[in-house]
Amino acid sequence: MKISKVLIGIDDSKYAEHAAEYGFDIAHKFKASVGVVNIIEPVVIPETGVGVDPLMGTGSPANIAQEMEILGIQKHNSENIVEAVIKRLAGNTEVAHFTEYGSTADGIISCSKEFGADLIVIGTHSRSGLDRLLMGSVAEHVIRHTEIPVLVV
Repeated sequence: MKISKVLIGIDDSKYAEHAAEYGFDIAHKFKASVGVVNIIEPVVIPETGVGVDPLMGTGSPANIAQEMEILGIQKHNSENIVEAVIKRLAGNTEVAHFTEYGSTADGIISCSKEFGADLIVIGTHSRSGLDRLLMGSVAEHVIRHTEIPVLVV
């Protein structure tokens, strides 16, 4: 088994921090390059009814501006998360940075294909019961839908 590219999925949780540590450790041992991905999930702002076109379903310019502002904040936060992880763990390792928008699990899978990863490393939030039923499991989705090994930390 040859591991030359490791993709690490991160967010701002302690679980992702542990996964990043494992991922970079593996990359250092195998002298592999690393891809770090943070997924930005869209935020839905409910329409207030003012300025909403009932036929077209379009929002008011104020809501669109607010959504754009939130998207900018999310992108800035995503970049900060990735830069902090790279600064803390990368050392001399070659690192590619990915920021995706949409479903976390699908974004990780998409980036793994784009990067040509041999291994995906992700953390899990240890959800169970009703929370898992309602929220789903990113790790489980990635494991079921990718064609490469996944290390879940």
